[in-house]
Amino acid sequence: AELLGVVGLLDPPRQEAIRAIEECHDAGIRVKMITGDHALTAGAIARKLGLRNTDRVLTGNELDELDEDQLRDLAGEVDVFARTSPEHKLRLVKALQALHGVVAMTGDGVNDAPALKRADVGIAMGVKGSEAARQASSVVLLDDNFASIAAAVREGRTVYTNLRKGIAFMLPINGGESVSLITALLLGLTLPISALQILWVNMVSSVLLAMTLAFEPPEPGVMRQPPRPRDESLLQGFVVWRVAFVSLLFLVGIFAAWFWVMHRHQDPVLASTLAVNTLVAMEVFYLFAVRYLDSASITLRGVLGTPVVLAAIAAVVALQLLFTYLPWFQSTFTTAALSLEQLAFSVVAGVVVLVVLELETAIRNRLKAARG
Repeated sequence: AELLGVVGLLDPPRQEAIRAIEECHDAGIRVKMITGDHALTAGAIARKLGLRNTDRVLTGNELDELDEDQLRDLAGEVDVFARTSPEHKLRLVKALQALHGVVAMTGDGVNDAPALKRADVGIAMGVKGSEAARQASSVVLLDDNFASIAAAVREGRTVYTNLRKGIAFMLPINGGESVSLITALLLGLTLPISALQILWVNMVSSVLLAMTLAFEPPEPGVMRQPPRPRDESLLQGFVVWRVAFVSLLFLVGIFAAWFWVMHRHQDPVLASTLAVNTLVAMEVFYLFAVRYLDSASITLRGVLGTPVVLAAIAAVVALQLLFTYLPWFQSTFTTAALSLEQLAFSVVAGVVVLVVLELETAIRNRLKAARG
């Protein structure tokens, strides 16, 4: 026999996959590789991908010698598994779940179906994946690209954050309205805002402004935050505090507007009109604060916002002018025309809310840094 030549094949990792794995590590996500390749091959690819703990590679034969407790301990430490069978993949998923982890498993073959089904999130390849793998999975990748998983995590975190912002925006508005009415009733005062005016605020300005939060882009550090606990409630800790604090600010603003007009003009219609406009102005400025719950809002990026935010604010301002000055609206909602001085009062109240919340955010971040 005569050797004519040697053929070498190289299947290098995609650059976007390398970047996606680094992004996952920054986000607190452990990336592990389970393959049927030889241990040396698996280790070399893992190092190119930027996986951690690549010095040790566990093979299928070694996994067979481990009991469930030993496997659970090693599954958390080792990131590369080679020469594995479908049974090994299933055992590894169970071991990682026993460590109280949320396990996402990717696969494309028929043999991957049991592990995909068992994982918290089964992810099948939509191009090269088998029908069995797709049926067993929760998610199907249409491009077979690992980078799409990192993009999905980023999108999911953005949706969750925007939902949290929406709750932190809507509850204080309703809280401030409710507390102001309850306070007026308890003190025997005239209601600062009528029921029909509250309906206007909730159905028009609040809805328009809150809808913009659904279009908020990802925050710069969204993929540098650790994963949240799966049982964490939306209404906990900071959100509860922010709702209570902002509700109090709204209460003070509404009554300040009411008493200011009543003291100067003794006109309850004019007073309630200013109270409503002050409430809406505080909503507008609070929208800028709630867009960045954990960072400064008075920045060029924060103030200019997005086109959707600016369009919604313009629409709310236009509707409030109709509410205040158009005769048909005045007769329907029992309002009166405000002077420029009174309009300036409502704007100043909104600015005060924004400045107070900026100070609160700065103090909270400083305390967090001191504890951490």
